[in-house]
Amino acid sequence: MEINVYSQYFKAQATFSGVERRGAHVLLVSDSEAGMISYKVAVSFFPHRDPEDFAISYDAYFEKEIFSAPGRRSKKRETAFLDSLRNEIDAIASEHGASVDWEHPLNDARMG
Repeated sequence: MEINVYSQYFKAQATFSGVERRGAHVLLVSDSEAGMISYKVAVSFFPHRDPEDFAISYDAYFEKEIFSAPGRRSKKRETAFLDSLRNEIDAIASEHGASVDWEHPLNDARMG
């Protein structure tokens, strides 16, 4: 079962497919199945043309698995992953010539 442990939207700067992206949806996702647990960080850059525009673009979605092992969810492990989330997302964004403006969230964080 896949669970969004953390989800939040931020201002961002990027261009993909010739379209300027001004928003980023940042995620920490947990997936458990048959006694295995995995975690991945993900970011999707979207146009955010006005304050109501949260239409996600799937041509600018990137993810990275950061953990996979036998076991189950752990609050201690998730806290550590949340502490490293910005660095992980910054590395992914940098690889694609993009950036997330962590100082300007577009909504409140959602924890799952």
